[in-house]
Amino acid sequence: MILPPSWPIVAAVLFGALLHASWNALIKSGTDKALDTALIHVLGCGVGAVLVAIVGLPRGEAWPWIACSLVIHVGYYMTLVGAYKHGELGFAYPIMRGSAPLLVALLSGPLIGEHLPLAAWLGIGAISAGVLTIGLTRSARGAGSRRHALAFALANAAIIASYTLVDGLGVRASGDALQYVAALFLIDGVPYFAIVMWQRRADLAPSVAFMRQRWPVAMLGSCASMGAYGIALWAMTHAPVASVAALRETSVLFAALIGVLLLEERFRFQRAIGTGAIVAGVMALRLA
Repeated sequence: MILPPSWPIVAAVLFGALLHASWNALIKSGTDKALDTALIHVLGCGVGAVLVAIVGLPRGEAWPWIACSLVIHVGYYMTLVGAYKHGELGFAYPIMRGSAPLLVALLSGPLIGEHLPLAAWLGIGAISAGVLTIGLTRSARGAGSRRHALAFALANAAIIASYTLVDGLGVRASGDALQYVAALFLIDGVPYFAIVMWQRRADLAPSVAFMRQRWPVAMLGSCASMGAYGIALWAMTHAPVASVAALRETSVLFAALIGVLLLEERFRFQRAIGTGAIVAGVMALRLA
């Protein structure tokens, strides 16, 4: 039986949210967002290989879900790069992460049979509203760029909802969250990295030079990415997928703080209101 998230699970997912915001900020702060994204996740293949050697591969029932997740993640990386190319971290990140939990909650009942109580719906709604409130503050960029960022971010949100449901079912089929995430990261970074390299095949020298200079920082991003998603997948084996998805998106608080402190973005009053809504939503989910 899947129960509402306990406080230890809430704490673990919140820590994972911090890790997730950190590697997204790394991409936003870089000069080549597509290559940074590709490098972070192809280095994750090495981290995944080490984990597979330690914990082994998941059982056969998990592999169709992993294959489906790999295809979905290619679209995720593409729309992620597009969103950060056209919008601030504090704008694009909340839109992507705030819309996805509502989609997961709406689909988790008919697709995976998880029907949430009213308190959980209120919590998910409050978190999503808070995240979107933070994200819909006035962007420092022009209206045209903002429209492009919004389009990419909303597309990314739909993709997030898709792979959340797929991996939520996949990790339960595997029976071991660490084995599942290790196998996923072992091969997840290859398709998008290959696409980026193919697009630059006419002159690979600048990309190679960039990767040689950037790989130590990207490796930190790889570890943060794997840790963040591994925690979320583990939590989905103990709590409803929709509840974990919503808790995970509290990462927007950390993204907003990183944007203010490190990327010189402004923290407006509207973001403070959104923060309060997110906190209320976390409490409602815990008490559901």
